[in-house]
Amino acid sequence: METAIRTLPVFADLRAFLEWADSQRDLLRIADPVALRHQMTAVQVAALQGGGPVLRFDAARHDDGARAAMPVVANLFGTKARVAAGLGLDCAQIHEFGDFLAGLRTPAPVDGMRDALSRWPMLRAALLTRPHIARRGAVQQVTAAPDLTQLPVQTPWPGDAGPLITWPVVITRPHGTEAAQVARYNLGVYRAQVLGPDRLILRWLAHRGGAAHARTWARANEPMPVAIALGADPATLLAAALPLPETVSELAFSGVLRGARADLVPARTVPLLVPAHAEIMLEGWVHPGETSPEGPFGDHTGYYNAVEPFPVMRTSAITHRRDPLYLTTITGRPPDEPSVIGEVFNDLALPVIRAQIPEVRDLWLPPAACSYRIAVVSIDKRYPGQARRVMLALWGMLAQFSYTKMVVVVDADINARSWDDIAWALATRMDPARDVMVLDTTPMDYLDFASPREGLAGKIGIDATTKIGAETTRDWGQVMALRPQDAAFAADLLARHAAGGR
Repeated sequence: METAIRTLPVFADLRAFLEWADSQRDLLRIADPVALRHQMTAVQVAALQGGGPVLRFDAARHDDGARAAMPVVANLFGTKARVAAGLGLDCAQIHEFGDFLAGLRTPAPVDGMRDALSRWPMLRAALLTRPHIARRGAVQQVTAAPDLTQLPVQTPWPGDAGPLITWPVVITRPHGTEAAQVARYNLGVYRAQVLGPDRLILRWLAHRGGAAHARTWARANEPMPVAIALGADPATLLAAALPLPETVSELAFSGVLRGARADLVPARTVPLLVPAHAEIMLEGWVHPGETSPEGPFGDHTGYYNAVEPFPVMRTSAITHRRDPLYLTTITGRPPDEPSVIGEVFNDLALPVIRAQIPEVRDLWLPPAACSYRIAVVSIDKRYPGQARRVMLALWGMLAQFSYTKMVVVVDADINARSWDDIAWALATRMDPARDVMVLDTTPMDYLDFASPREGLAGKIGIDATTKIGAETTRDWGQVMALRPQDAAFAADLLARHAAGGR
């Protein structure tokens, strides 16, 4: 993608991004022995909580004390600045990039030649969604035996069932398509439990793209080809994590995020095209009806999830670079990498939300609330009942908002990202008997243990806006505020005295 806002170079692979992080003094190489079981998680948690650098463990240790055959990279997107960098941007450009993506989604009609020429960056971005097919790629420099136990896979938490691959980009396509039809591909980040040398469990929930593809192969009673990219480039990783519309291929869309077309190569043992510049590629098949109990594992809620059956992938080949890097992460109670990525995606999605609900001024998904369980929305309020309309519109607009259990709506004068402002609005503009809307038996993440039934729960909407028209029979109070000139006088006076005191 070549837009006026991109400021960083194209990161063709994970290594290019790590080199950039190193140049920013944002990469820490750890030579000390660190156990893959539990110890590495503790280091990642400490780094995340402190806004620390990318971590490269050069002496990771297996359970038997043996040194891992490759370095382990973690905390890749542990700060908002690095998530933005993965998009080729700095943090200040996220909103502008969100506007650009919203324009790609719903472009306005062209008004004359000058306007058409001004659309060139958008047109070029669309062209970048077409991948380039190569004969060979770095990810296939070595073809190894399909032995998953040779990978330095973490066992993150004390209650976990075993080793867990946590940053897999799982590549699938529906039955009836050809390998060349990359626009029909789905990329998803689904955790994968290692069962043995050549088997792992893919935990894709029923509403995810991978699960939808698996159902098409199961109906045809045929095994489904699957490829898993480990250590992909930042654009591929972020595209796989983005909540894109079902009709948009993450693999194709990664070209827009990367600023260059995706380079793909044919997999060795399955009919799929795979990222040429990944570090490691796992290839295999999911057979209809073959499942295994998965878990328990620590999840983004801060709790261990229940044990449930999920599909088994039989590994047919492992290819990798000559000197591969293994990328890992952890999920747990925020802050974790998914919650940091979610903060940036929150800002990227805002222009799309505004296009559908124009009165929205800001929307905040507090990371501490597992990124999407609570939403705070500020609006330009113009008529009675508007806050409730916005609540219902949000719940029905995007799939991820169907799991938002609480929506708080505030006025435009409230900072929707400040708990103090939100608390003041709740305390002074909300009446519990009048301004609370409760829904029952709505979709919910089944990992929410507060839900009375798996997958179904209530929702609450709180109208913390100033009441107008038929919403109240009382005269509303006037908000207190200093005159701007008095506030400026005070700031100047104190600044001069502070300077004199030094």
